[in-house]
Amino acid sequence: MLRKSTAPLSLVVLLMAMGHAKAANSPSPRMAAMMSASLPDQTQRFIAVKHKLEIVATDLLAASPSAGLFRSTARSQQTDPAKPVVVQPGPPGKPSRTLPPSTRATLPPRSRADAEFMQGMIMHHSQAVEMTALISSHTENKDLRLLGALAARGERVPMAMPGMSDMDMSREPLALMPGMLTPEQMKALRKAKGAEFDHLFLTGMIQHHDGALTMVKDLFDTAGAGQDADLFNFATDADNTQRAEIRIMQAMLEKKSLEEKR
Repeated sequence: MLRKSTAPLSLVVLLMAMGHAKAANSPSPRMAAMMSASLPDQTQRFIAVKHKLEIVATDLLAASPSAGLFRSTARSQQTDPAKPVVVQPGPPGKPSRTLPPSTRATLPPRSRADAEFMQGMIMHHSQAVEMTALISSHTENKDLRLLGALAARGERVPMAMPGMSDMDMSREPLALMPGMLTPEQMKALRKAKGAEFDHLFLTGMIQHHDGALTMVKDLFDTAGAGQDADLFNFATDADNTQRAEIRIMQAMLEKKSLEEKR
């Protein structure tokens, strides 16, 4: 008769795992007999001892108090599908918390910086549209004409995103947004023609795009701002496209400079 064992649970689990692995890969009885006959006596004795240990491990696990713990843990994971489980992840190094099924998520209040960003971007983009509208009548440069379709594509930006009705600042005076051309720069651009226009347009639009990047950075640097999904997508898309177009315009300026030196 086996005495009550205090074998570590880890040993029991290990032996059980060995047994499951063996069962999953066991050969047929006939093949097992052929394999056993070809093994040395020492190996056969090892297999016999291992088999007995697996049987002992099974009995120990069934009689162990930990078996009840395993069963209760399994039952606790089988929750009623009609009652959702709400888990709140804990901070680093801390356990998670199970919240009542009635728990409801609440979105943080919309940041005023979101409204300020959108209102400023509308004004900012309007100037880009005005600048590109001059291309057709001020230059014959085919590359610049093609760029005009990229630099200000005329995205439809709403005056106020959903939920911003209480932050409508359309009646408030706005200063020039970062990167926007001054009235003097815009006046010089309207008067220029040909190569002069090309240069003023490219340098002015690079300045303009750099300003848009500053606006996006300021938005995301503001605590609680830029969390709205639509606003986040708009801002990140603006950042990506402005960076790409800046590289294109810088390459055009370098090409133009090389051509003038020849």
